[in-house]
Amino acid sequence: MSDLVAQYIKDILEQQDGEAEIKRNELATTLGCVPSQINYVITSRFTPEQGYIVESRRGGGGYIRITRINTTRGGAIMHIVNSIGNALDKATAEIMLDNMLTRGIIDRRTARLMAAALGERAYLSVPQQYRDAIRATVFKNMLLTLLDT
Repeated sequence: MSDLVAQYIKDILEQQDGEAEIKRNELATTLGCVPSQINYVITSRFTPEQGYIVESRRGGGGYIRITRINTTRGGAIMHIVNSIGNALDKATAEIMLDNMLTRGIIDRRTARLMAAALGERAYLSVPQQYRDAIRATVFKNMLLTLLDT
């Protein structure tokens, strides 16, 4: 069901030039799921790391507005760099790489090389408590080198 919800929202974004305004309860009724499932999909698949801005307003006329970030390649890379923070786990790095590949920011070969540098095997000799911090620094540095290409 999560894939259906995500695809439905992506279709709305495509039809409405990168911005969707939805009412959670109405969308849940339309798709035949519970409102909490809508929340789950939005919080897991429409994050800043994946190229989206989500705003919500609660109350009687409440809505959720999802905006796809459309920037230049350099702008998209800088957005990702700024969203990484001081630590980055492997799963989040993989999501970011997949999103960059899907959006055409990097090619498949670059994605594979970056995935190898960010994967757990690359950090086996590093104590567990430092891996996510080192991964974040490595990823930021790789992204910044892409600005020169």
